[in-house]
Amino acid sequence: MSRLQAVEPQSSPVDPMRVWFRFIRLHRRVSNAVGVELRRLGLSIPQFDVLSTLTESEGLTQQDLAARLYVTKGNVSGLIDRLVEAGLVERRAIPGDRRSHALHLTPEGERLAAAGIAAQSAYVARTLGSLPPKDLAEFDRLVRIWRDAARADGEGPHPEG
Repeated sequence: MSRLQAVEPQSSPVDPMRVWFRFIRLHRRVSNAVGVELRRLGLSIPQFDVLSTLTESEGLTQQDLAARLYVTKGNVSGLIDRLVEAGLVERRAIPGDRRSHALHLTPEGERLAAAGIAAQSAYVARTLGSLPPKDLAEFDRLVRIWRDAARADGEGPHPEG
């Protein structure tokens, strides 16, 4: 029998706050588990976020990177300084722009990013990937609906309260 137990549908209405708390606890659990894997490689989650983002789009400025990671430029600045000192990232001048630098992975940064991505992928395969395809598709559908609602909420006015 699978480690996963089927969850029976509930006949009473589901409280969104209970779902929220389950989601938050799950997020903490999976973040901690992936964090353990990354620490074995010598990386923190924020460091891995930078390296993995740069594997997708090298040449970003610190400002672009901060926007992609949903953090401030100041938060990224110190993190990039440490990654440069560790020999994982390098700053390159951008022709015609004396204030910004393009961020690039070094070969060691590429190696660690790939190892981190592999560790993360293995964890996802063992956990989320163990869901039946139909359930995974439904979960994806629901997450997209929630994401769209959160985006819409962030764009509109909010009542004072």
